[in-house]
Amino acid sequence: MLNLALFGPPGAGKGTQSTYLIEKYGLSYISTGEILRQEIKQQSDLGLQAKSVIESGGLVSDEIIVQIIEKFIVEHKDSKGFLFDGFPRTYIQAYILEGLLMKLHTQLMSLINIDITDKEAIQRLIKRGEDSNRADDNLEVIQNRLKAYHQKTLPVLEFYKQKGNLVEINGMGSIPEIQKRISKSVETTLSKQWLNIVLFGAPGSGRATFGRQLAKQFNLEYISTGDILQEEIDRKGDFGQIIQDFMNKGSHVPDEIVVRLLEKRIAEKPKTQGFVFKGFPRTIIQAYILDGLLRKHHTSINTVINFEVPTLDLISRLEERGKTAHAMPYDKSIESIVHRLREHEKKTIQVLDFYKKQKRVIDLDGTQDKEKTYGQLVNIVQEQLKQFRD
Repeated sequence: MLNLALFGPPGAGKGTQSTYLIEKYGLSYISTGEILRQEIKQQSDLGLQAKSVIESGGLVSDEIIVQIIEKFIVEHKDSKGFLFDGFPRTYIQAYILEGLLMKLHTQLMSLINIDITDKEAIQRLIKRGEDSNRADDNLEVIQNRLKAYHQKTLPVLEFYKQKGNLVEINGMGSIPEIQKRISKSVETTLSKQWLNIVLFGAPGSGRATFGRQLAKQFNLEYISTGDILQEEIDRKGDFGQIIQDFMNKGSHVPDEIVVRLLEKRIAEKPKTQGFVFKGFPRTIIQAYILDGLLRKHHTSINTVINFEVPTLDLISRLEERGKTAHAMPYDKSIESIVHRLREHEKKTIQVLDFYKKQKRVIDLDGTQDKEKTYGQLVNIVQEQLKQFRD
């Protein structure tokens, strides 16, 4: 989902550029003033609350504004993305927007600031006043508006600058020239988006084989927590002996260790196109951890592919694997295989429900022949790429 905020002083041309961005990228437009007027016109509960405040001479609170924005986003959940105009206006609203988008499992990709000089802004607004007879476009009012803009919005720009998603656009020149600059910045933002996939399913469902194939074909990084832990042991890393001790006892390696190694692996791949995760998350706690970890890189999970394979088929597959060099410790007996499958189902059902509530799960029949299954996987990934890069 492509979420952008458009910023700029009065006279920067935000209205013109908003129309361009909406049409080019198929975004839904969020102007706090506009959706507020719509809510009042519809006489919704929020609209009536806002109307009461306005009629009493007050300013509509951030609490009401954020509820109206959330309502709009939920009502347009199938949108390709959102363009925010007029929000956030303050440092506090920047935090509010971050929290709101996090709650809705998305984020702001970039804040585009159209930068023009005060002199240019004054000239444009005075001309606009002359052309349209707007009473508010006189020198004294314009200067006050610019002063207020700089005082309120400088902290907002600094907020997003520190987050690393502030895009400065030279707003001087013709409309086509400015559109070209903005378009280039958006394309750069899109090119940096990661495609992140979680392969979900019980042991023996074929995640490892297909995960490596997908990663190779789509230039993604394949991350298996089992592989990472074993690599740490083999290279005698800081956690190697600790991991080995837990494995020797048949115990799960603590999340603190797994997450540190996972975080390190992700940080080592800043130029990646995305990740294919296998074996993580296994618990609801790990699902929250992965969500937070990816948000640090301004990304999130795009889809969870759930391999559905009947228990009897899984037992048969794992029993056969137990006779090969790729056998896992629990593959050695039917009793241990059944125990492992029960543990998997017990712990991971919450994880699957977590992603289903976000409408990110795609179920896949894992009993088909490998070629057909992989073909369906490829189609899923191509569709995901199309949705956020087209």
